[in-house]
Amino acid sequence: MANNAQKLDFAMSGFPEFTPEVRALEQAWLAKLARVFESYGYANIETPSVETVATLASKGEDVDKEIYALTRLAAEAGSTPKFALHYDLTVPTARYVAKHYSNLTFPFKRYQMQRAWRGERPQEGRFREFTQCDIDVIDSETVSHAFDAEMLEMAVVALTALDVGPVKFQVSNRRIMDGLASSLGLADATRLARILDKVDKLSGEQLAERLSTELALDTRAIDTCIAFCKVYGNADAISNGLDALKLDADAIGEGRDQLCTLLDRVEATRPENYIIDGDLSISRGFDYYTGVVYEARFIDFPDYPSICAGGRYENLVSSFMRRKLPGVGISIGLTRIFTKLLKEGLVTPGRKSPTQVLVANEEEGAGDTAHALAAQIRALGVNVEVLPDVARLDKQLKYANDKGIPFVWLTRDGTAFLKDMSNGTQSEIDLDSFAKRFAES
Repeated sequence: MANNAQKLDFAMSGFPEFTPEVRALEQAWLAKLARVFESYGYANIETPSVETVATLASKGEDVDKEIYALTRLAAEAGSTPKFALHYDLTVPTARYVAKHYSNLTFPFKRYQMQRAWRGERPQEGRFREFTQCDIDVIDSETVSHAFDAEMLEMAVVALTALDVGPVKFQVSNRRIMDGLASSLGLADATRLARILDKVDKLSGEQLAERLSTELALDTRAIDTCIAFCKVYGNADAISNGLDALKLDADAIGEGRDQLCTLLDRVEATRPENYIIDGDLSISRGFDYYTGVVYEARFIDFPDYPSICAGGRYENLVSSFMRRKLPGVGISIGLTRIFTKLLKEGLVTPGRKSPTQVLVANEEEGAGDTAHALAAQIRALGVNVEVLPDVARLDKQLKYANDKGIPFVWLTRDGTAFLKDMSNGTQSEIDLDSFAKRFAES
């Protein structure tokens, strides 16, 4: 038989998978985030991976371009899919709140850490499958603006807990964008927001062309939009920048007050390696945002996509029930952050196995004894392995060393010893002293 068969690669681009030690680090990150979220009183929920296409399409007119639809292989040709993998966690949460409304206590504070799927071209920081970590508050009739600040505070605390390095948060308010649109004579701010949200990806000429062709704005209006996008900084800088634009709209005053109050509040608790600036170019292109919007990026990798984003919404839950249930939330892109720091060597995976003790299996006929001992140690809350077959001790020690197992339990002439793999020393041991030693560690 010829040996020229090509090696098959079943890995799909945009669908990351990790070795055990890397996956263990990712799980440790998830546990840290859960502790932060719960410390603020947020409860965990999980929604199905699949929603109806109609549910997901409530997010905005462009979302269908990135939805993975589900259908049977045996489905009739030309049939329209009814179901799809969720694109994010915000819309499923709105649907969840509508469904479980009578059993929830408001304000409803939830966090959610699940996989999501987007049909976009894979590249650095952009995946087809990824883990998203969301926190949201939803309330009846109105959501306190104190939660605008709490969302930002929690995101900073969470990223600090993960030790991701310096981060820059850019914050704006869609009410200000509404005011700009009104001042320019535009009936709907959504299309303007979508264009300006791409200001960092477009040249000045490209931005001007889109504003002209898509919104029919004249040169003066285009210059106003470009100047608007350059307003950034602390509360005073935002206020002064808006004054200089001389925009006449009530919505700008309300949005400015909310944004400046938020910036003043979070400045007092900002870590030294974090920047939190107002930036009117940040609009988040989704239809449902109506107030504060957030976006965060690595300071050390400014060209990398945003690692955290969110905002306030008024009518998302109303898409699913006849009741006003506004909310505010923020999302941390765990996979995007995690893979970047791995690539840059800024995080280090740990051991390849959760095993804490390997019980050596050296003697013929002693396998049952080794397994019985392992069960006793395991009952103490310790992770234990026994190799299935008898093997030389040097082979078992190599196995423990390769997997990062810190201790090996040896038995010599009826006496037990615990070998510390970190330094090669071993000491006499029994179950009672072992239990005390691990209780103290």
